[in-house]
Amino acid sequence: MIRVAAVGDIHLAPGSEGTLRPAFETLGEHADLLLLAGDLTRHGTPAEAAVVAGEVTGLPVPVVAVLGNHDHQSDQPRAVTGILADAGVTVLEGEAAVFRVDGATVGVAGAKGFCGGYAGRCASEFGEPEMKAFILHTRRSADTLRRALTDLAEAGTDLRIALTHYSPVPDTLAGEPPEIHPFLGSYLLAEAIDEAGADLAVHGHAHLGTEHGMTAGGVRVRNVAMPVIDRAYAVYHLNPHGGATP
Repeated sequence: MIRVAAVGDIHLAPGSEGTLRPAFETLGEHADLLLLAGDLTRHGTPAEAAVVAGEVTGLPVPVVAVLGNHDHQSDQPRAVTGILADAGVTVLEGEAAVFRVDGATVGVAGAKGFCGGYAGRCASEFGEPEMKAFILHTRRSADTLRRALTDLAEAGTDLRIALTHYSPVPDTLAGEPPEIHPFLGSYLLAEAIDEAGADLAVHGHAHLGTEHGMTAGGVRVRNVAMPVIDRAYAVYHLNPHGGATP
């Protein structure tokens, strides 16, 4: 059984040093891998990224992350990514990484994702150039996620995890005002996950949402935003021969 720890929306900044480190240092006892589902900083500054780096440097398990909208606020995502990478974090954007755990290969495909809404209540690439560009950005992100998951499947990876910041399904948004659902994720991410296949999908972003959801194709989805899971990280168990358990 593979143990996957995950959390998002930790929103660290100078002054919050040491907030998560004590819990993270126990990861070796509870998990084989840590996933960070975006919004790691408050405003996406290098100083804030350095705080995140301090919390995760030298942990006993591999750390994989995607960035979130907050991590883009200061228009320095490359700097944020570089600081995290220097701390040993694998930061993904339309890419995949593979880890060997207890004789099994665990692949993580990561992409931030974007907005747009869900079937029946979604925006489309129609009308003004601004609207077309808005949805095209989401579609491109979903396409990179699909390709990364497909690459893992073609490589014969035992387990595949989709890691995003934005939600692929509306299920995990329950509790959020319906008016903002289109800004919390997109069905295009779920379509990519179902088409390529995954054993688990993990996201953040929806602070008032719900932890458990599922894609139309039956892939388990978990909202790991810290306000939702209400702890330093949640742990999910994946069986290389039988998918995921709560």
